[in-house]
Amino acid sequence: MLFQRRHKKYNNLSDLDLIQLYKQEENLFTIPLLYERYGHLVLGTCLKYLKRYEDAEDATMKIFGELNQKIEKHTIQHFKSWLYQVTKNECLIHLRKQKTHQTPIHENLLQDQSHEIDEQKEREIKLTKLEQAITHLKDEQRICIELFYLQDKSYQEISEELNIPLNTVKSSIQNGKRNLKIWMESHEE
Repeated sequence: MLFQRRHKKYNNLSDLDLIQLYKQEENLFTIPLLYERYGHLVLGTCLKYLKRYEDAEDATMKIFGELNQKIEKHTIQHFKSWLYQVTKNECLIHLRKQKTHQTPIHENLLQDQSHEIDEQKEREIKLTKLEQAITHLKDEQRICIELFYLQDKSYQEISEELNIPLNTVKSSIQNGKRNLKIWMESHEE
């Protein structure tokens, strides 16, 4: 009951008044009041940076647990923005500690570059095989596939250019694709 009466007495004070009161008298009611006012904001900021709720809760408790020491060391003009900066710094420290247990970034970059080079080589090999496979198609299939895929012509444009029926163009492309797939699969290493 005594705490609640004193609590109400301090509840109407501004953030700066509470901080001043703590600095002058080391009043124990100030930190819980600041927690009531800003605990949810600190938790939200921690959650934004740390992503895991448990880590955010731990960081919030650590921040408010050390708040009295930080209040004594710093001159605070705007408590809310100062607390945000303290929270952000604490989260960044937490993330840095976490990263020291992970692979260094330069190793990740090297692995990514190596992976990209391997993918590029693999694509080049497949394209070379595809070029070889196209040469093994019947003339009509090869020409239709080249016009459709390499020159981006429509079925209708191919039909008009080669002076063949539209259905013949469609079946030549479909049969050509099937024959390419068969040839590529039979020539895999």
